Amino acid sequence: MDRRKSLKLLATGALATPLALGSCTPSSKEQQKETTSFSLDRNPDEVIMEQNLLDQKNFFTADEMATLTVLVDIIIPKDDVSGSASEAGVPAFLEFIVKDMPQHQVPLRGGLRWLELYSIRSYGHPFRSCTQEQQLALIDQIAYPKMSSKKVQQGVQFFSLLRDLTATGFYTSSIGIKDLDYQGNQPNRWDGVPQEVLSQHGLDYSQKDLEDCIRYDDQG
Repeated sequence: MDRRKSLKLLATGALATPLALGSCTPSSKEQQKETTSFSLDRNPDEVIMEQNLLDQKNFFTADEMATLTVLVDIIIPKDDVSGSASEAGVPAFLEFIVKDMPQHQVPLRGGLRWLELYSIRSYGHPFRSCTQEQQLALIDQIAYPKMSSKKVQQGVQFFSLLRDLTATGFYTSSIGIKDLDYQGNQPNRWDGVPQEVLSQHGLDYSQKDLEDCIRYDDQG
């Protein structure tokens, strides 16, 4: 499965977030402040609100952040086009989003705990201690909702939420925007309705229309 291409389709309809995030490690609140910046034209009240969220005590523990970093890089790994989800700052985005949208706190923390217990039952050790092959085998059990068994439904719900948030965080970062090759608003040129289309409908521009409207020559 080409996860990156699939996630690009999800991201085109994802809600844009208020952050432009850089790469961040979860070791301290100070590091999070240093690597998170507001580069958009924001309402002053929004900036204050967002800074208050950043000033809050970290929700995720260091172990949880380390596991999330592994998971988001499974969802969007580094390739020859762009960096991975963790390099795009997705773990820091997740830390922010659970403060901004507290309804995600219980599903994400509960999902992480489910993953640890399921990994221990399956392989005898926590998820981060598994080999890469074991990690991918476990994730494959919860990554495809229609193919997953009933016994892993909590994991399916957790991973679906995490995948959506990861895609949103990645494709609203500078790395993700470059990955999409998004060009932003661009000036364009329109020379009017083509003559063959006008002719099909028995219409034509008057001489006054042609004189009053701006037209472009071949050099633009």
